[in-house]
Amino acid sequence: MSLLNTRALGITLGLPLFSGLDLTLNKADRIGLVAANGRGKSTLLNCLDGSDEPTTGEITRARGLTIGHLRQHVPAELLETAVHAAVLGGLNADAAEHESWRADIILEDLRIPVDLWHAPLSGLSGGWQRLVMLARMAVAEPDLMLMDEPTNHLDLARIALLEAWIGNLPRDLPMLIASHDRAFLDAITNRTLFLRPENSRDYPLPFSAARVELAKSDQADARRFENDLNKANQLRRQAAKLKNIGINSGSDLLVNKTKQLKERAEKLEAAAKPSHQERSAGAIKLTNSGTHAKALVSFDNAQITTPDGRALFQTGTVWINKGDRIVLLGQNGTGKTQLISRLHRAFSGDDPQIKATPSVVLGHSDQGLTQLNDAASPMEAITHRFDIGDARARATLAGAGMSVDVQNGPLSALSGGQKARLAMLVLRLTHPNFYLLDEPTNHLDIEGQETLEDELLAHDATCLLVSHDRSFVRAVGNRFWQIERGRLTEVENPEAFFAESVG
Repeated sequence: MSLLNTRALGITLGLPLFSGLDLTLNKADRIGLVAANGRGKSTLLNCLDGSDEPTTGEITRARGLTIGHLRQHVPAELLETAVHAAVLGGLNADAAEHESWRADIILEDLRIPVDLWHAPLSGLSGGWQRLVMLARMAVAEPDLMLMDEPTNHLDLARIALLEAWIGNLPRDLPMLIASHDRAFLDAITNRTLFLRPENSRDYPLPFSAARVELAKSDQADARRFENDLNKANQLRRQAAKLKNIGINSGSDLLVNKTKQLKERAEKLEAAAKPSHQERSAGAIKLTNSGTHAKALVSFDNAQITTPDGRALFQTGTVWINKGDRIVLLGQNGTGKTQLISRLHRAFSGDDPQIKATPSVVLGHSDQGLTQLNDAASPMEAITHRFDIGDARARATLAGAGMSVDVQNGPLSALSGGQKARLAMLVLRLTHPNFYLLDEPTNHLDIEGQETLEDELLAHDATCLLVSHDRSFVRAVGNRFWQIERGRLTEVENPEAFFAESVG
């Protein structure tokens, strides 16, 4: 028996986010929900738990079905609540009074340190907040779990923890999980729903395998559409010939056949449906201004420290050469961000242990996108920094997916995906030949992640990057530096590090 069904479900907000969605959710279904930024994933989850109403269609839920929903953001009213109290609040009043041990157990299962249990959520990192809200959602043991971007703010070790935690839950507990993390979806889902304005597709496969089948379906649709149009054109040509013959011969029968052929052509054209074309959330394009230098950056036994001066590791003598796409690996706290920060500072000051070739032009983006001023507008972010003129600036921003009203509004009002695309646009206009990137795929949808991968590869970009996105690391990296036991060493590939983190 199914737990939840949708029939012809649709949401329209100006344009249709999705329509005609028929979905049956059964026990043991672990469904990955995939769509570009702003295409209705969160809205669908809200409809399924009853907090939003669909524009069209209906939802049927099994009698007594309980639904847990992990949303993307911590509710403002919970920010000053202590961790343990926030999790306990996921239980009803009676259970919270008599079964408070349930909060203790799930906090321990998710390895949230006891010394954080009585700290307010506002004082926690984004990663800890994410796990606390997961605990709050799961503590009541719902019949169905809805999760909206559960890996947001999580480092690789915590993503591995989340995968293991999900793997240890009862196999018949169904989930619907919206995520842009391809490796995570492959690890924990057994179905994939590609949400579309029309003809959403559902495959009984994890993401990567489902993506292959989706491409085959879209190609078949494209061929079918082309064949239908060709048949319609052929019928119209036949009708035109019969019309001429009928007129010249005065045959009413031929004139009638001409009319029938035209009607058949019109029906074919009306029924023909083009294959799905994804509306881009905004273009991501990079450049590589080039340099004749072979070695762009050199490290001479640089001592990397915490901001208060505590030693973390030593780099040894290493170089970043033209065409290197180096991924920095290491557990949290080993010093990845400190190395990125130290290198960034070396470009604007004299660092005796880190030297950059004079011809190097730096393009830098950090995970908080602090290079963007939230008080400015996207238009100001471009025109105040680059001499390209208002008209070109507006056209460039439109190409990055920002309408005129968005261009003039504050950056603080942009979604995470829009900010990430704006940061990539700023990088391109800088015309760098060396990219320094800290978590560049944060907030990017799968289309954006793959476009960024393609751009880095197509332009043979030189970069040093930090990322917890395993798919991105595997696609982009051609050298790998690992920080371990106070040293920086080069490793052949990231797989041993990934296995250790997941294990």
